[in-house]
Amino acid sequence: MPEMDGIKTTMKIREIKNIPVIMLSAKSEETDIVLGLNMGADDYITKPFNPLELIARVKSQLRRYTTLGSAVDSEKSNFYQTGDMVIDDERKEIAVEGEIVKLTPVEYKILLFLTRNKGRVFSIDDIYEAVWNEPSFNPENTVAVHIRRIREKIEIDPKNPKYLKVVWGVGYKVEDI
Repeated sequence: MPEMDGIKTTMKIREIKNIPVIMLSAKSEETDIVLGLNMGADDYITKPFNPLELIARVKSQLRRYTTLGSAVDSEKSNFYQTGDMVIDDERKEIAVEGEIVKLTPVEYKILLFLTRNKGRVFSIDDIYEAVWNEPSFNPENTVAVHIRRIREKIEIDPKNPKYLKVVWGVGYKVEDI
């Protein structure tokens, strides 16, 4: 690094943010690794490295950060979590297993509404009125299509959902995991 080494950079980052830091260095002495970790790095990888291992470590740090780190601690009223799904309402972001998921504004509102009330079952009419802020009139297809699209984006197996469940004959809910 041209102006500042990794240790100083990590210390500067730690002064203002508590975000995941992974040091990637050619320095492989035990003292260098221990110093890097003691100065604030969350992980330390020496060159040469396996790119797949690096990706796995980055995902691990992001998962830990979104579920346990500052992302959840900073403003609890803006964060909603169930299992490995975290909604940051301030940033309008959804992460599932550490991966950011892109939803349309309506899909986001539906998922946020259900997650804020996780475990509680809402009828299609309830969901429509809460999200669209108007009385419902035959909203079945509209809500069902949005629910299907949300599942395709957040679920590993949309046909066997982990988060967004149907309660047959009643409505939908986000599972309290």
